[in-house]
Amino acid sequence: MKPALGNYWGVGNANLNCKERERQTLIKIKEDLIDDHDHLSSWSTEVGREDCCKWRGVHCNNHAGHVTQLNLSISDVEPLRGKLSPFLSELQYLTSLDVSYNDFNHTQIPKSIASLSNLRHLDFSRANFGRNIPFQLGNLSSLQYLDLGWNNFNEPENLEWLRPLSSLSVLCMTSVNLSKVNNWLHVVNQLPYLTVLVLRTCSLPNIFSIPHVNSSNSLDVLNLSDNNLTSSSSVLEWLFNSNTSVVGLGLSHNQFQGLIPDAFSKIHSLELLILNDNEFEGGIPKSFSGMCNLKILSLSNNNLSELLLGIVHNLTGSANHSIEELYLHNNHIMGSFPDLTAFSSLRVLFLSANRLSGTIPESLGKQSNLERLYVGGNPFEGVISEAHFSKLTKLKVFHIYNNSLVFNFSSNWVPPFQLEQLYFVSCQLGFGLPKWLQTQKSYYWLDLSNSTILDTLSNSYWIFPNQKFYMNLSDNQISGHIPNLSLESSFGSIIDLSSNELEGEIPSFVFRGVHLDLSKNMLSKLAFSLCAANNNSLRFLDLSNNRLSGELPDCWMHFEGLKILKLENNNFHGKIPSSVGSLIEIETLDLGNNNFSGELPSFLKNCSKLIFLNLRNNSFSGLIPMWLGRSHPNLVDLILRSNHFYGRMPPHLCHLTYLQILDLALNKITGSIPKCLNNLISLMDKKNPSVAISHSYEVLSLSYVDHTIWMWKGREYEYRNNHVLVKSIDLSSNKLNGVIPKEIGVLDGLISLNLSNNLLTGKITSDIGLLYSLEVLDLSDNKLCGEIPSTLALIDRLNFLNLRNNNLSGRIPIGPQFNTFIASAYEGNPNLCGFPLPKNCLGEETPQNPTVNRSNGDISMQGEEDGFITLGFYVSATIGFVASFWGVCGTLLLNWSWQLSNFKFLNNIRD
Repeated sequence: MKPALGNYWGVGNANLNCKERERQTLIKIKEDLIDDHDHLSSWSTEVGREDCCKWRGVHCNNHAGHVTQLNLSISDVEPLRGKLSPFLSELQYLTSLDVSYNDFNHTQIPKSIASLSNLRHLDFSRANFGRNIPFQLGNLSSLQYLDLGWNNFNEPENLEWLRPLSSLSVLCMTSVNLSKVNNWLHVVNQLPYLTVLVLRTCSLPNIFSIPHVNSSNSLDVLNLSDNNLTSSSSVLEWLFNSNTSVVGLGLSHNQFQGLIPDAFSKIHSLELLILNDNEFEGGIPKSFSGMCNLKILSLSNNNLSELLLGIVHNLTGSANHSIEELYLHNNHIMGSFPDLTAFSSLRVLFLSANRLSGTIPESLGKQSNLERLYVGGNPFEGVISEAHFSKLTKLKVFHIYNNSLVFNFSSNWVPPFQLEQLYFVSCQLGFGLPKWLQTQKSYYWLDLSNSTILDTLSNSYWIFPNQKFYMNLSDNQISGHIPNLSLESSFGSIIDLSSNELEGEIPSFVFRGVHLDLSKNMLSKLAFSLCAANNNSLRFLDLSNNRLSGELPDCWMHFEGLKILKLENNNFHGKIPSSVGSLIEIETLDLGNNNFSGELPSFLKNCSKLIFLNLRNNSFSGLIPMWLGRSHPNLVDLILRSNHFYGRMPPHLCHLTYLQILDLALNKITGSIPKCLNNLISLMDKKNPSVAISHSYEVLSLSYVDHTIWMWKGREYEYRNNHVLVKSIDLSSNKLNGVIPKEIGVLDGLISLNLSNNLLTGKITSDIGLLYSLEVLDLSDNKLCGEIPSTLALIDRLNFLNLRNNNLSGRIPIGPQFNTFIASAYEGNPNLCGFPLPKNCLGEETPQNPTVNRSNGDISMQGEEDGFITLGFYVSATIGFVASFWGVCGTLLLNWSWQLSNFKFLNNIRD
């Protein structure tokens, strides 16, 4: 909505120098800015650069040479920092100031800007300003455009400073908290020329007083989205009675419920109506058929449940054929796919994630203006043929997924369109890659994942676009070699060919992208192709679960921007090459289940941003280095299990305060367990809830969540920490000695603790009962002695316990969880007694619970061994039953009046 501002970066008059005073002012402004990327390098006093009218972002008046426009909105990726100088007030001829998309670190907008009386355009959006909004801005009486959105201002008590801005036509205050300003509408209503009002995410109060209608105030655009407004809000009353000339209306991301109000149809001028992400039910009112100007309607992410046929009928009626964009995805809309020929202007149709069924009619192919079509996530069935696309000459985007449609195209079909995006996911495409894709020269997005494709990639070079692209062919049965192409288009691309049957060497061109996933194939050669590439833009590389072998190539200095490297489950051997130390941005390094050897190299200290390190199932040896705890402060998962590490467990690991998984099992680690484990504050439940390890990088907002193989109750599971946020310590199968430190009781967020198969001695600390989140506890195969702490009975989540093969003694604690554990959990401790063991404790004649034979699921009485259930017991019980039965029933048989009373009593109970 910004007005044209002329040449932001150019020169007003090449022969006209700027004013010396204004040049000096600009230099002062620059001194308060931190320009990390030399955006303002032209702002210089050097010879030949004196004319500030030629400086970047400066525009001067053609006649007088005064600075009239200043644009410091240079780059949202590489913003200016620092603060905005109060010397701006000396540029008295300034009519336009734009400092958006910078980082002013919560500093306040200079109050002196209020003296710029000629200012007409002021943009402070997304500049990270803070503190209070200066009320002095109300002095800018010539101001026509004001954007204060997306900053960090304090909550204003009022907006009275807006009233004097009588020339204001555009006002945007997105994310300014206006919850205390109950009269905001009164203030806005007194701005006579206001045509655009954006108060998105402002925490507007639901109930407020509605002012008298000012006929001179006629809004064209009103956006009140994301304010938690409800159906009882005063907004709707004001809107339907006072703003019947609005052209664009945004009320998305609120809490409106029930049926869509008929009153929207009173606003005949509406061209854009955005109601998505609310709780509307039912369908579209019939009155909408009279909204002849409506072009864009968004009702996605609601609870609409009407038949689609009814929705279409209520939109078209007899007049409204003007709809160009219709967004209805993620509702509960049912029925079949109707004939849409009445919508002759339709350009965008979004029907994904509903409950539509049946077949898609061939009449869809008559929508000659259709550009984007989204129909995935509906249980459609039947056949999609060439007829469905016969006249879709303008189609650019086609999304369809998760259905039973069968695609039937002839091998020589030439579509009438040139797609840009094709999204066929979990569809039945048939046996081969669609041949008609060879006719498409413009697509940059291709997703055919999990679509039953059985084909070879060796001769399908045409599938790779000639521009930067996104390609996902994962989860199919594509075999053969990846063609060796020399595509320049692969630079910056995203390629996912995982979970197929590809084999042979990996060609070098695929390493030129930003994201490459070739996992779960049968690829066997890597070295030459990797080192032939040179790409610091590669962020994600997954070659796991292949047949790659040999030593790891030593050319990782060519990939310094890599964040995620996954090479697990291959056949690599040898030492980690020194160039891995060049991966200074690496956050995930997964080398598990190979045959790497040698000590952990010290150059890994350079990888200080590591969050996830998995070296399990290799042949690493030597001491666990102390620098591992010092140089990787962000480490969350550390998995070194099943190697040949020896020596003491370094106390420096206690410096890893973000650690959630520590797995050192199946090594040769000696010494005692460090008492400083209580420094692992992320394992404390109440203060530090689990955080999923995810990585994002600046390409299509891609993100990745780490996963690994994790031991749970003695079995291996694939673990993705965005689904199950596990906190675990596993030090099993080492040579640790000494006692279990009581400090471990502080880690009340632990879910699993495994110290089994060591040489631990002493008593089990009673503080272990403080691990309230614990579900798995394995202390088996040690030399622990003494009683089982009764505090363990307090852990109500405990569902797996293994204490076998120790020297424990005394009574097994009583508690709901302990009643579920079987006898094998305690075997090898001859001095234990009590349920579920057959051995009674001293002074007890019977077990505390009926014995359950858990090996076959039968519950059996113990006969003579019980000492209570004897023959005399059965005789006595029989005599008692007979006497009681005839004492009651015999009396009723002999006394008729008692029989009648008893019958009436039972009859009343039945009633």
